[in-house]
Amino acid sequence: MKIRYFSDTDTALIEFSNEPAIETKEISENLYIDLDGKGNLVSMTIEHAKEKAGLSEVSFLQMEKTSA
Repeated sequence: MKIRYFSDTDTALIEFSNEPAIETKEISENLYIDLDGKGNLVSMTIEHAKEKAGLSEVSFLQMEKTSA
């Protein structure tokens, strides 16, 4: 996964796959998703990212499976 932030437009691009995007769907006024030919998520674009997605701080936390 790659997260790219474009400060000049306050836009975030989150890439989940290297597959080519075949279709873009508008989820809301500031959120778009790109899908591959099988309908799988390729990327997500968030406009006004600092305001709409709290992008001023990004963290990654991988949760491990716990044994019972």
